[in-house]
Amino acid sequence: MKKHGNLAETEKQLEIDRISNLPWDVLDTILVRLPLRDAARTSILSSKWRYKWTNLSQFILDDKCIHNSISDKASRWIEIRKIIDQVQSNHNGPIEKFKLAAYCCPNYSDLDQWIRFLTEKGIKELIIREFSVIKHFKLPDSVFCGPKLSHLELYGCILRLPSSFKGFDCLKILQLNHVFITSDTLEHLIRNCPVLEKLTLLNLHHLACVRIYNPNLKYVKIDSAFEDICLGHSLLLASVDIRMLPMNGGITRRHPEQGKVCTLIRVFGYLHGINRLSLSNQFLEFLANKDEPERLRTPFNSLLALELKEIRFASLKGIAASISILRSSPNLEDLLVTVYPCDDISKPVMDLVTKQLQSYFYFNQLKVVKIRGINGTRIEWEFLRLILAHSPVLESMTIVKFKGERISESFLQEVERASKHVKFISLAL
Repeated sequence: MKKHGNLAETEKQLEIDRISNLPWDVLDTILVRLPLRDAARTSILSSKWRYKWTNLSQFILDDKCIHNSISDKASRWIEIRKIIDQVQSNHNGPIEKFKLAAYCCPNYSDLDQWIRFLTEKGIKELIIREFSVIKHFKLPDSVFCGPKLSHLELYGCILRLPSSFKGFDCLKILQLNHVFITSDTLEHLIRNCPVLEKLTLLNLHHLACVRIYNPNLKYVKIDSAFEDICLGHSLLLASVDIRMLPMNGGITRRHPEQGKVCTLIRVFGYLHGINRLSLSNQFLEFLANKDEPERLRTPFNSLLALELKEIRFASLKGIAASISILRSSPNLEDLLVTVYPCDDISKPVMDLVTKQLQSYFYFNQLKVVKIRGINGTRIEWEFLRLILAHSPVLESMTIVKFKGERISESFLQEVERASKHVKFISLAL
């Protein structure tokens, strides 16, 4: 029995040795697929494994790295700092990816030092997500000297470009969230990312005008306060999502440098390749002229999916701009409208929608419509009738009522509609 026990122990040791003797690039490929806490646990296997985890090429510090019993935000950062200290003391070789996604209260001096360390290691993906408190720490200049950086997400920092900044030649993904940045700095940064494909701007501070000039952009998402916007000639731009937040004090001002009112044509007139578009009501109001055209001179021929967010049926400008975009999208297939609850009835809006009901035009490719959050007001009902009466190939319409009972599907079946095969789905929140 003792001999058999020794044999089993020897076989077990050999199995461990086979793994231990694998080339480091193979071990790294295996370990980076584990949660960091599990990778760190390999340190107990043997003295040979004690610091292997500290030499990984990727580090994801999230809530899984911190024990559930630690809820204090400062204490959570102390746990993260322990990991960072171990890595800084023992790491050899490059670090390609770092992601901080643990809800904590960081020591910004520690974070500054760590970011400098990462840039020295040739970081390619630097992702810093949400903290518990925003104090706007100054981003180290060393970040802008990283020639290999391909993915950059920043949160809660002050971003100023050093005079030596020549651009990010490899950067494909850029996301700024609660970042303090000026309009000129943002424009210069975007211009000098020649392969940038995806741009996300969330809750930016001190931003007056969003000027985006980059011929390779494919995706833009903006959810922030700003005074004006210019998307330039971004011919490859396929997906645009803009939600405009009010400036401080709730007033959106026109930016004086433009010299003219921002319009649908000026913003979207050269973006003919867009196939997905999502716009908030406040941005639609911002775009609308006093006399909004029924359709644009150059249609959105590539647009397949449109989302109209937080639509206020009491807003003449918002509804006029929405209808203008709808009528300028001849190949639209999918429409999603989310309604901002409002019981006010606007006669000008009612007159506008009624006029459109009597007009001769069709959404010839529209197949799927979803409308969420309606109250059941007359103007909402007229808008539903407008869509139904002008959509000959409509396959399904989902209506989610904000309060009260859902709209009867049998009642909906009695409404005049261009498509006799549309399926109604009626729900209530």
